[in-house]
Amino acid sequence: MITLYENLRTIVYAPFYLADKRKFWSDRGLEVNIQLSPDPVETAEGLLAGRADISWGGPMRVMLHHERDPECPLVAFGQIVARDPFILIGREPNLNFQFKKLQGKRLAVAYEVPTPWMTFQDDLKRAGIDPDSLEIAPNAPMHTNAARLTAGEIDVAQVLEPYASAAVAAGHAHIWHRFASRGDISYTSFYTTRHYMEKHPQTCATLIAGIGPALLAMANEPASEIADELAELFPDVPHLVLTNAIAGYQASGLWAKNTNLPPAAFVRLKAALLSGGLISRDIPYDHVISRLET
Repeated sequence: MITLYENLRTIVYAPFYLADKRKFWSDRGLEVNIQLSPDPVETAEGLLAGRADISWGGPMRVMLHHERDPECPLVAFGQIVARDPFILIGREPNLNFQFKKLQGKRLAVAYEVPTPWMTFQDDLKRAGIDPDSLEIAPNAPMHTNAARLTAGEIDVAQVLEPYASAAVAAGHAHIWHRFASRGDISYTSFYTTRHYMEKHPQTCATLIAGIGPALLAMANEPASEIADELAELFPDVPHLVLTNAIAGYQASGLWAKNTNLPPAAFVRLKAALLSGGLISRDIPYDHVISRLET
C-alpha cells in the first residue's frame, strides 16, 4: 500500500482517476491510497516530510524546490498531462485569436498557482508583447470569472475547466484560446524523493504501467462515457459541461500519448519559469527528471 497525494481535484487529472477507478494499479499488485492534498504547496512538502510516498503534480513545483535547495531530493517521473490546460474565455467572440488582441482588454489571470501565469507571460514575450503593458484585473477566484465577464468587470479570463465549458454553456463567454496549442510542456508528472525511488523502483514503475491504459482510454474513448465514469468526483458539474470539458481537452491533445517526459518539453517549461523570474538559474534535466519510465 502506498499513499499517493492528489495535488488538487480537477478534470485535468482525469487519467489518474480513471487508473484508480478501473483498478489499473491494483490489478498489477499495487494498492494505492489516494489522499487529497490540502493545497499544492503541501503536496511537495508532504513528500519531503514523509506524509505521502508519491504525488502527482507539476515539475514546476520540483524545479521550485531545486531552486531553493540545490540538494533537494525531489525527482519527477513520467508525463501524464503533457500540455497546458488553461483556456482564455472572453465576453465577445474573438475569431483568429492573436495575443495582440489582448491589448486594451481587462484581463483576469489565474493566480492560484504559479505555472499558468509563468507560461502565459512567456507566450506574450515570444509574441513581442510586454506583459506589463496589459491591463490586469485584480485577482479573484477562477470560479467567479464568468460572473465578472457578465457584469462587464473584465473582458477576458484565464481559467481551467469546467469553468470555460460552464460559461460557454450558460451563454456568458466564448473560448478565445487554448494554451494547449503551445505544444508539450511537461505540465504534470508523478514525483517523489530520489531515496524513495531508489528504494522502491518497482512501485514507481507500476504507477507508470498503470497510467498507460488510462491515457490510452482518454485518447480513444468517447468523452460522454468517461464523464459518466468520473461524474461522482465532480458532483457540482452538470454532465454536459463535464462531457464538453473532457472533449475539449481530448481535441487539444492535453494528455500524453506515452509517459516519457522528453527534455524538449521540460526545457520549454523551464524557459517560462526563468522568463517569469520564478526560478533564477538553469536547473539541469537530470537533476529533476528520472528516466525510469523508459
